[in-house]
Amino acid sequence: MSHAIHRVEHFEIVGPYTLALRFDDGTNQRIDFQLVLEGEVFAPLRDLKLFNAVELDPTFGTIQWPNGADFDPETLHNWPKYRDDLVAMARQWAETTEPAHRTAG
Repeated sequence: MSHAIHRVEHFEIVGPYTLALRFDDGTNQRIDFQLVLEGEVFAPLRDLKLFNAVELDPTFGTIQWPNGADFDPETLHNWPKYRDDLVAMARQWAETTEPAHRTAG
């Protein structure tokens, strides 16, 4: 089964932990990432300075951060479909992370 591959063409920071994304098919998503910023890769993004260092990766058509965090562009394109599962996963990561190693939010 195949699915269309959509690329992020443009993004804008529109609030704390929130990005507005435009895709190559003309669709848009406004995503608040705050509830998924847990775990080894994504928890550091709770530092707004690091979160706001997001950039477009033109090679893979997605957004990325300096610490190596990124999201599959298909996940971003269809965020409402994946949001609840990602939030649940982030909660599990938060529960398994030792408090001494958690980043203050």
